Amino acid sequence: MDAQRAQEISNSQTMANVMYNGQQVYIEHVDQSNGMATIHPVDEPNSKQSVSIDSLQEQQ
Repeated sequence: MDAQRAQEISNSQTMANVMYNGQQVYIEHVDQSNGMATIHPVDEPNSKQSVSIDSLQEQQ
């Protein structure tokens, strides 16, 4: 995923189907300058982690 799309998803009111390592995640914050995103599994909002935006995949 590119940084611009990750930012769009993060700002959107609609839940996008984003996957990280085979698990659906929610993008909380995008740091475009560092290419990182703060995410958490959809069902585990307290399990936050920072990952490379490139490792995120949007499912259609």
